[in-house]
Amino acid sequence: MMIMMNLKEMIKTKKKENRIFKRGEGNTTPFLTKYEKARIIGARALQISKNSPILISTEELGDETDPIAIAEMELRKGKIPFIIRRYLPNGSYEDWPVKELKLSDI
Repeated sequence: MMIMMNLKEMIKTKKKENRIFKRGEGNTTPFLTKYEKARIIGARALQISKNSPILISTEELGDETDPIAIAEMELRKGKIPFIIRRYLPNGSYEDWPVKELKLSDI
């Protein structure tokens, strides 16, 4: 019983240590990594393939039907409403909306 109480207290104190850093404190860069890009496009393409609404207009879409290509278009236009959580070595994290991250030509 005593071990469980200590474990619960440890979890509570650990949760308090994780905090969101303000952008501009110099913790992470505002660039989307190739791994984050792949994860975002894959997750969004899965949503599109399961009939999620497309977030770009039909004029921009043209005759494209491939979910991966549509997800890439949405990412380039900054329309994907995802948030990237980047964990830092000290156990805290930083949240970045995808529309605030800069794309590189990878």
